[in-house]
Amino acid sequence: SSTKGEQGTTMIRTTVFPGAYIQGAGALSRLRELVPKYGGHAFALRSARFSARACAGAVVGEFGGECTKDEIAKHLDAVTKAQCTVVVVIGGGKAIDTGKAVAHHAHLPVIVCPTIASTDAPCSRVAVIYDAQGKMLEVLSLSRNPDVVLVDTELIVQAPARFLVCGVGDALATWFEAESCRIKHAPNCASTDPGSLTAYALARLCYDTIKANARDAVIANGAHVIVPAFEHVVEANTLLSGLGFESAGLAAAHSIHNGLTQLPQTHEYYHGEKVAFGTLASLFITDKPQEMVDEVYSFCELIGLPTTFADIGLEGVTDEELKIVADKALAPEDNFGHEPFPLNTRVVIDAMKMANAVGVYRKQVKAAAVAE
Repeated sequence: SSTKGEQGTTMIRTTVFPGAYIQGAGALSRLRELVPKYGGHAFALRSARFSARACAGAVVGEFGGECTKDEIAKHLDAVTKAQCTVVVVIGGGKAIDTGKAVAHHAHLPVIVCPTIASTDAPCSRVAVIYDAQGKMLEVLSLSRNPDVVLVDTELIVQAPARFLVCGVGDALATWFEAESCRIKHAPNCASTDPGSLTAYALARLCYDTIKANARDAVIANGAHVIVPAFEHVVEANTLLSGLGFESAGLAAAHSIHNGLTQLPQTHEYYHGEKVAFGTLASLFITDKPQEMVDEVYSFCELIGLPTTFADIGLEGVTDEELKIVADKALAPEDNFGHEPFPLNTRVVIDAMKMANAVGVYRKQVKAAAVAE
């Protein structure tokens, strides 16, 4: 992707965005004016817990709970039969990925309406496909980003605060992974090109925003109140993290997450919780200074993100199991190669063990201080 000579003094850089991002209390009411702009005949894929109010006049499909090939095929069939002109998807990350995949296969525009702020899936041009047991199979690359991302914070504030915390866990990785990709000139997730100045800056803004606002946002979510800190964190989790991971790139934290999904005992923990632990491990792979390590651990402890194996269901995890995690994380199709450091199975296993050991140590220090 170099345009000047072998050394490539200039590189082609690619940055991708959703067509529009609309956020605020009551934003879902905008569907009424958006759907007619896209042909007026909507297929609304929704999670069961969501009311039909916003789906008025649409062909409605109920999301089955997992983003599988069968689930996608089922709704694609309904869209085709009803000759819909736009897909509207209302739900969490897996419902959204299903809706994006359906729209992609049907060559239709898609309007994404997240009901939780737990991942950066809403803005991206990828869909993660799982098997019926919840094991990740593949990442489907879509032809474009969603046409509209509509984030109604009135809906999101009603969801349990754990979802927001998970979104922060996902967002926490954004800048650390972007920084590794920037140093390495690694390709981003949207192309074979490295990211842009814009993407790296948004990734940093993502980290600064959650650091400054996450505690109050989580408290507000627990009290079901919308305050500026809550809006800021929803935006960081959804838009900034989405733009950052996709246009700046992924590295160690998400690779470790993908490895952790291989162990069934982690399945009841959410994406962002496993990504947060991957981020802690990545601090030791990338030799971050101790002040930064302490800053990230303190942040995780403050808002309730995992800092130990036990926090993600892996108490007493064996070396054999950690080798399964490391081998999957280091698979060539994953993003560990975007780290500007030499890597092997041992390095990854030791980093995970170190992340756990530091988390355990800090909990013991805290417990001893309380006991005094």
